[in-house]
Amino acid sequence: MSGDLPLNINIKEPRWDQSTFMGRAQHFFTVTDPRNVLLSSEVLQESKDIVESYRQGVVKPGLTEDQLWRAKYIYDSAFHPDTGEKMLLVGRMSAQVPMNMTITGCMLTFYRTTPAVVFWQWVNQSFNAIVNYTNRSGDAPITVNQLGAAYVSATTGAVVTALGLKSLTKRLPAIISRFVPFAAVAAANCINIPFMRQRELKYGIPVTDEEGNRLGESASAAQQAIAQVVVSRIGMAVPAMAIPPVIMNSLEKKAFMKVNSMKVSSLEPELQESIRQSSPHTTTVYFNKGL
Repeated sequence: MSGDLPLNINIKEPRWDQSTFMGRAQHFFTVTDPRNVLLSSEVLQESKDIVESYRQGVVKPGLTEDQLWRAKYIYDSAFHPDTGEKMLLVGRMSAQVPMNMTITGCMLTFYRTTPAVVFWQWVNQSFNAIVNYTNRSGDAPITVNQLGAAYVSATTGAVVTALGLKSLTKRLPAIISRFVPFAAVAAANCINIPFMRQRELKYGIPVTDEEGNRLGESASAAQQAIAQVVVSRIGMAVPAMAIPPVIMNSLEKKAFMKVNSMKVSSLEPELQESIRQSSPHTTTVYFNKGL
């Protein structure tokens, strides 16, 4: 297909049927594709030009439907839908997988000491603040002072919540303390998102008709939108932060995970001979399995 590409392709909607699981999976895999983080400014601008031209009824010569959809998803991954401005790199959906994998892994690993909890909760909530600001709804400007106040309020509230939860678990079973990162993230989302998007709660977000024509701004719509985002963010954290603690707590009780010793007879022949000469009465050796 060349320059005859039809102008009735609805690139405002996802490419795949959202009434099916596979359609939704394909859409979200494409939206969150980490490879989009590596795209150059030239590629992003070219995609933006293709999409905006197509919306105005201008088709780039030789453009195929696959290229149009590829440009649409690249454009959506990097530019804000309301303001049209290029979004902060780490706040884009394409950065969610690598950033969240790194931060979540560190929070689940370093949860035993207060300094570690404070540091990683601060890192996580700083990242969340960037994501919440980058993906805010509406095009109303926000001042540096408003942004700074929202960031300080959001991160402070989240860290205090994490420390409070950690202190409550000191006398509880170890499995409970493993859920501190998840509980802190869930509670922090309830604080961080509304704070970072407080301007929307005050002034409202754009509401449109079915054709996308803007009809005005609604604070009620903002309240519902932010509530939905909070619930979805908590739900997104469940697979990575609520399930692993249960699995690891169970595994660490198994004999296989507890064993840190071996019979000398199971070692390499050369090492067996060395031990027999240096410590003839030793029949078992011990090792540190690491973290």
